[in-house]
Amino acid sequence: MNQATTQSNYLTIAEAASQLGVSVPTLRNWDRQGKLTARRHPINGYRMYDRAEIVRLKKMIEGTA
Repeated sequence: MNQATTQSNYLTIAEAASQLGVSVPTLRNWDRQGKLTARRHPINGYRMYDRAEIVRLKKMIEGTA
């Protein structure tokens, strides 16, 4: 994963939580429960969320999907 790909296709856990209107611990919980899939950054191991998956989940939460 290069930096340009990471920035355009993936969100950090804080960015994803902000877009969904939930807390960071909630996203970690959803990840553990299998409700959301996080990828790990190859260098630092941080969770990264696919932007498209977050958009789909946001639509489901808002009831517009």
